[in-house]
Amino acid sequence: MSSLSLQKKSYSALWFVIVSVLLILHDQVFFPAAVDAKSNVYIVYMGERQHGNLDLITDGHHGMLSEVLGSDEASVESMVYSYKHGFSGFAAKLMEAQAQMFAELPDVVQVIPNRLHKLQTTRSWDYLGLPLDSPTSLLHETKMGDGTIIGLLDTGIWPESEVFSEKGLGPSPLDGMGLEAEIGQPFNTTENPDYLSPRDWLGHGTHTSTIAGGSSVHNVSYNGLGLGTVRVVHPGPGWQCTKCAGIYMVVYSLVSHVDQHDGISIASFHAVVRGIPVVSAAGNSGPSAETVSNTAPWIITVAASTMDRLFATHITLGNNQTITGEAVYLGKDTGFTNLAYPEVSDLLAPRYCESLLPNDTFAAGNVVLCFTSDSSHIAAESVKKAGGLGVIVASNVKNDLSSCSQNFPCIQVSNEIGARILDYIRSTRHPQVRLSPSRTHLGNPVPTKVASFSSRGPSSIAPAILKPDIAGPGFQILGAEPSFVPTSTKYYLMSGTSMATPHVSGAVALLRALNREWSPAAIKSAIVTTAWTTDPSGEPVFAEGQPMKLADPFDFGGGILNPNGAGNPGLVYDMGKDDYILYLCAMGYNNSAIAKVTGRPTSCPCNRPSILDVNLPSITIPNLQYSVSLTRSVTNVGAVDSEYNAVIDPPPGVTIKLEPDRLVFNSKIRTITFRVMVSSARRVSTGFSFGSLAWSDGEHAVRIPISVRSDFAIP
Repeated sequence: MSSLSLQKKSYSALWFVIVSVLLILHDQVFFPAAVDAKSNVYIVYMGERQHGNLDLITDGHHGMLSEVLGSDEASVESMVYSYKHGFSGFAAKLMEAQAQMFAELPDVVQVIPNRLHKLQTTRSWDYLGLPLDSPTSLLHETKMGDGTIIGLLDTGIWPESEVFSEKGLGPSPLDGMGLEAEIGQPFNTTENPDYLSPRDWLGHGTHTSTIAGGSSVHNVSYNGLGLGTVRVVHPGPGWQCTKCAGIYMVVYSLVSHVDQHDGISIASFHAVVRGIPVVSAAGNSGPSAETVSNTAPWIITVAASTMDRLFATHITLGNNQTITGEAVYLGKDTGFTNLAYPEVSDLLAPRYCESLLPNDTFAAGNVVLCFTSDSSHIAAESVKKAGGLGVIVASNVKNDLSSCSQNFPCIQVSNEIGARILDYIRSTRHPQVRLSPSRTHLGNPVPTKVASFSSRGPSSIAPAILKPDIAGPGFQILGAEPSFVPTSTKYYLMSGTSMATPHVSGAVALLRALNREWSPAAIKSAIVTTAWTTDPSGEPVFAEGQPMKLADPFDFGGGILNPNGAGNPGLVYDMGKDDYILYLCAMGYNNSAIAKVTGRPTSCPCNRPSILDVNLPSITIPNLQYSVSLTRSVTNVGAVDSEYNAVIDPPPGVTIKLEPDRLVFNSKIRTITFRVMVSSARRVSTGFSFGSLAWSDGEHAVRIPISVRSDFAIP
């Protein structure tokens, strides 16, 4: 990229930017790379660049490589990328011992092994309160986000898709050097069906990008299901490039390892301090605790929820009782047929769905009922191969049923419903069932839930930093796919936090268009403090798992994304570079390491600052012992003359007091700092309990979640 600064220029359309490799906005410097089976790609991170002479920065990188490797020729052969815009550093093919030598150099902050990161609509924007025909929504207030540029780090896009309709653009630029260096040989596109360019082969990037931006396409469905307009929050064409100026935000539906030593956290830091919001996926490792990824406080980390759409599929039992399940079944009505269950002796373990085999003779000619907490399509494939006519999967964990064959009935019900069907099977000698094709149902009584696969907090790296931050629709989302995918449709249903992330990024882009002067932290605060803690109809949000429970901040952060509310938050919890330095000091990083990252001398206080004082739109206390105090600051972005009163909903067993508990803003006072005193009479260690703090002026309720755990050391 030639520039990372925010530009005032108005753009007539939204542009997508595919940012390759590290989420760094950089010019690629390509060099021929010899293959060495014993070497791997490492990123040598040198922190903030010290000057603006880009050629001199790259020369310095080569000089360092030459010094360690012994020759200029070895430097040229080893170099993969030179990073010189967002920060200073380079990627090179190194032996492990050579990487260690670089790690010990005084100008090097960190040496990071290169990693391949895991990848993580017609209804969702209406569900979030942004219908196209509303004259008062944030979508229209911002003229569809006109002038906002999004940098997308994913598997690429399929530019021929109608959603990316745009004539007159050049071919996709090549960008395969890093991949070739990582795999250690020239990339064989015959053995590895992919492209050495931003062109998408997998389909993931095409799908996620059509959620956030592109052109609206009418009368789109997945073979009749979810019929409507595939639209994005920013109607307009898309374009892929590796050298684009003026990125306004970055979105990546990837997950990093659950540690601090990853390139994504470092790269996103440099983007955020330049005023570029970064939105990331929480990961798909739920519902277990402490599985959330992308946990740096400067990142907006997104969980996945369901929405008020159900692909309803009727199951009619032989006693004429009709039950509604969920499926993506596009075949014909089966008529009444035999219904079977894999009964075993009471002395043996029950046969769950995943234990069904293609040679199970009992399944032939029958619809099979089974129970599972795993993937439904595994049972479907086994039953189909055994000659079965369909499968009813009982589980309290929602599965992505689009992975089942479209013409083979693979219907999911809850464990409770499954038990009712089993009672029917055991009550009659010849149980029968009829399965009907799926149909689309919108609105009540379909509830909103945090999806079972969505990764959960607390953060294992910094438990006092609440993650995830927010949740958005990420289950059965319809988006475009590459045209070579062997289906009869150009649009496909996918589930994951990867699908939730571009929903939030779309809202972030609208907020950026509405308030160009807002910092990434202010945008994050607006999203978190205005989030829904109930679904749009006012019903509570549950979190899927074993068992299902009411959702808490470790499931969905502040709550479900509320774009219109975020456009008018009243107050924001703002942060800048100094606040992030406070976080790094609180995490125990030394002055020299922080100075290299930030590009300026840093002196952490002699007494390590409290991580509880990082000005986040949340309060998380993982180890409360008796009492603790912390501070927060809020900035008025609403009416100049405003008064807010505190509304406290403390976690059970916890007392919270504020000083002051009333905030008065005027033309001279825009930011106020308040003190929060938290105490508990408990004398035993507990799990987390949850509450909230809201500032109310009668129009706004600026709410932040509170999570507290009492933790006492055993003497």
